[in-house]
Amino acid sequence: MKADRARIARSIKIARGQLDGVLKMIEEDRYCVDISNQIMATQAILKNANREILYAHIRSCVREGLQTEEPNPKLEEALSLLEKLIP
Repeated sequence: MKADRARIARSIKIARGQLDGVLKMIEEDRYCVDISNQIMATQAILKNANREILYAHIRSCVREGLQTEEPNPKLEEALSLLEKLIP
């Protein structure tokens, strides 16, 4: 992985902690809007981490793959990932 591993790992750990908090909120029958806000915050962290990983992939692996004349599986792989992100 070409992205900043420490920063990505930190983000994922924060998201995991938030999910644990969401589960606790559900068990405590907390207010639905508060639970929803925490879920959206977790989604935002995961989305940003995923974006950083994909940008690093495109900047490194895909860029390297574009420097050859052969068919580029890295480019197709990146495009496939982008299709999943954009509904």
